[in-house]
Amino acid sequence: MQLLLLWSKNIGSEVVIIPLLAFFAVMSVGISVLLSLRQKKRIVEMKIQESIAMGQADSASGRKSGLLQLLEKIGNVVSHGHASTNLWEQLVRAGYLGKNAPAIYTGVKMLLFIAGFVVGGILLLPTELEFTHKITLICLAGTVLFFVPNFVVLMQEKKRCQEVCQHLPEALDLLEICVSSGVGLDMAWNMVGDEIEGVSPVLATAMALTNFEIHLGASRAQAMRHMATRTGANALSSLAAILIQTDRFGTSVAAALREFAASMREERHFSAEESAEKMAVKLLIPMVLFIFPAVMIIVAGPAGINIFKAIFVGG
Repeated sequence: MQLLLLWSKNIGSEVVIIPLLAFFAVMSVGISVLLSLRQKKRIVEMKIQESIAMGQADSASGRKSGLLQLLEKIGNVVSHGHASTNLWEQLVRAGYLGKNAPAIYTGVKMLLFIAGFVVGGILLLPTELEFTHKITLICLAGTVLFFVPNFVVLMQEKKRCQEVCQHLPEALDLLEICVSSGVGLDMAWNMVGDEIEGVSPVLATAMALTNFEIHLGASRAQAMRHMATRTGANALSSLAAILIQTDRFGTSVAAALREFAASMREERHFSAEESAEKMAVKLLIPMVLFIFPAVMIIVAGPAGINIFKAIFVGG
């Protein structure tokens, strides 16, 4: 009887302890999940605060710079404080992400336009040209300087897009290796962005902004489309479409990334071959303008001098 009572007491204690252990296990898992979510929220809040602080620092530096303040005021007066969507997108693709970038851009154009008028007038008014020719040349000088910022922004945009397209296959290879090893796509995206920062700061910044946008609640496809819009690289739009298809149909992300990286390398190889084929045609202009005249002077120059002496001096 005593053995049965001891056994029943042990059974009763086990019956009480097991639910308690299960309860504490569930509570610990729930607390860990809540803490991880809170940590992620805190990281996002810290990034937002850092971006706000950077914006305030930019605005403070803008206040300190009298030239930037003047350019911003001129741009706001000319554009009435509103910028077109195309101008915003073009400046973002060129890497000018500040909220005052359109106003400063417009101010620079107007300042160069006025400078072209003034410098052209100072140089051309004292000359003996006709008045209509002077006015035409002065207007032409102002117009040329007015469109200089357009070319600068276009060159910067093209340079950033080429850098992204050049280093994107290597970034996709690293992303495919991380995904194949079992790392999640979001974590792999962060790791690749950190690793590629030393090689391509433009691509690393674009990936960091995309990851930040995903943390704020946007879908991965939408964030990558925004990344393609910010960089002007059509390959990123194709990459977003591929990732959407893999999520929808349940195919392998690693295989899709591998094939897309291979196709981008082939496209880059074909582009290099096309540029090499065009090089022969592009070399015709400098050869005709600079190389052929020098060759003709060296080859036919002595003979021409002897003929001239024989005809005019000897006769």
